[in-house]
Amino acid sequence: MPMSVNIKRRLRPGRGLVIGIPYIWLLVLFLIPFFIVLKISFAEQELKIPPYSDLFIVDEETGKQTLHLVYYNYQEIFANFTDTLKQMFGLSDATGNNMYLRSYWLSIKTAATTTLICLLLGYPMAYGIARAKPAYRNTLLLAIMLPFWTSFLLRVYAWMGLLSQNGIINNLLMKYGIIDEPLQMFYNTFSLNLVMVYAYLPFMILPLYTQLVKFDGRLLEAASDLGAGPIKSFFTITLPLSKTGIIAGSMLVFIPCVGEFVIPDLVGSSDNLMIGRTLWMTFFDANNWPLAAALAVIMVLLLVVPIALFQHYENRELEEGGKHG
Repeated sequence: MPMSVNIKRRLRPGRGLVIGIPYIWLLVLFLIPFFIVLKISFAEQELKIPPYSDLFIVDEETGKQTLHLVYYNYQEIFANFTDTLKQMFGLSDATGNNMYLRSYWLSIKTAATTTLICLLLGYPMAYGIARAKPAYRNTLLLAIMLPFWTSFLLRVYAWMGLLSQNGIINNLLMKYGIIDEPLQMFYNTFSLNLVMVYAYLPFMILPLYTQLVKFDGRLLEAASDLGAGPIKSFFTITLPLSKTGIIAGSMLVFIPCVGEFVIPDLVGSSDNLMIGRTLWMTFFDANNWPLAAALAVIMVLLLVVPIALFQHYENRELEEGGKHG
């Protein structure tokens, strides 16, 4: 028997272990907690510890167990769904005022806005780093990753000192006579979007850089020889070849932005009630664990959909690449 076959057989257990570690990680840190939360979402709120009912009720006489599921936690989340949806989009003067649906919508809208701004800012930055001289790339990448060396909470507090009415920016503008009164740059949508973009911009730049640095510049030279201008070359060559990085960066920004809690709580206004803050209020202020669990389950499902679409896209790209290869 050839020695190479024996070596391959010996490596199989190790390969299985390497492949199995991510699945164990997924099972322990995602699936098991998710099913625990899912179980709580079908319970009733009760004044005990823990503050929810058991799903299995035992008959004292017969000892038979009965599964008791309640669905009104989900019904409460989607109450007045149509009226609230129409009111949010300005389609009617309905009085729907579902706080949970509004929190979901604001979270998705804020995450989408942050992702779009990060893409518009991050793409030219990533392109510039990828096209820079190799001697300078590591320094530029270090500048992008340098904020991660400081506590996330401290960086948010720094923005609070910059944007507040008595902050550095307003004091400088008033000192040089540019404005007469302090600008309202804090506790509003502007401050929320600004700090969100600042916090998540590196997550967009790094995947884009990884994709753009592999780009073959000879393709642009060939396009130029064929008469294509810089703009046309970008939209027909550079942008399509970097779409994998665009999708990966957008997912890395959008998904954590949906459930962001710290930034909306510290720099957002009362109108910026995102789902992370709503979950906190429902869990700890109202002590309604079943309703909060239902909110968390729906949020996870909202995030699983784009992840599944991304995986489907990636698998299709790999299959097409294998066929052409």
